[in-house]
Amino acid sequence: MLLRLPTSVSDAQACLAEGAVPVGGATLVWATWQRDGFPELAMSLRDLPEANVLGPETVGGAVVLHRMDERVPDVLRLAAASVGTGAVRRTATVGGNLVGSALRCLLPAALVLDARAVVLGPDGVHETDLAELVAKRPVLLSLHWREPIACAYRKLPGEAGGPPPLVVASAVHSDDDGHRLRIAVRDGYEVLSADASCGSDVDETLHALGSTAVGDLSATAREVVHSQVAALVGGPGAN
Repeated sequence: MLLRLPTSVSDAQACLAEGAVPVGGATLVWATWQRDGFPELAMSLRDLPEANVLGPETVGGAVVLHRMDERVPDVLRLAAASVGTGAVRRTATVGGNLVGSALRCLLPAALVLDARAVVLGPDGVHETDLAELVAKRPVLLSLHWREPIACAYRKLPGEAGGPPPLVVASAVHSDDDGHRLRIAVRDGYEVLSADASCGSDVDETLHALGSTAVGDLSATAREVVHSQVAALVGGPGAN
C-alpha cells in the first residue's frame, strides 16, 4: 500500500482523483485490511494544515482525539476522552470517528454545538451540515461551531459485547429570542437531536422537549436527559 501525505488542499484533491482511500488513524480499518487486503493507494491528512486546526471554535479532521483539551467546549472534550483506550485516542482522529465509524462517538457533541463541516470532495472544498457529512461521508477537513453558554456530556457504562452505551449531550446557546437548548442522544446506533427555547424554568424546557423526538426515548434515556437539562437550565449559565 502506498500512503500519500498531501500538504495542500490541491494535493489532497489530486490524491482523491487518483483513487486514494482516506484514512485517519486507521484504528477502524486496519483489521479489515488485514483480512480483505490493503488498498493500493491511501491518503492521510496529518500533514495538511487545514485539517490540523485546533481552537475555541474549530477542530481539524486530522486532529487525534487525545489532543482535544480545554481549547474546545467541554461537551466535545469529554466525548473525545470517552472513546476507547488511551492508545486508541492517540491514534484515532476526529474525521475517522465522525465519518468512518458506525459509533460516531463525537456526533452528539457536534450536533449540540450546531457544528458545520468543511469537506473536500471531487469538486473542491465546501461547507455542509452534519447530516450530509454522515450520509455522504466526504473527506472532513474541519468542524466549526458557535461557542455555547454552557454544555454537558454523559456516557453511561456499556457492557462488553453489548450495544453501544447511551450518550446524552446538550448545550445552551444564545439566539435572538433568548436562550436555546440543543440536545442529542445516541441510543444504540441511532443518534437523534432536538432543540427547544429555554429560560430558567426547567419544567417548561422539559415540557417543550417532550413534544420532540426526546419524548419517544426509553425511560432510562429520558431520566439522563432530565437530569442533564435540570443542571444546565437551572444553572447560573442559563439564567
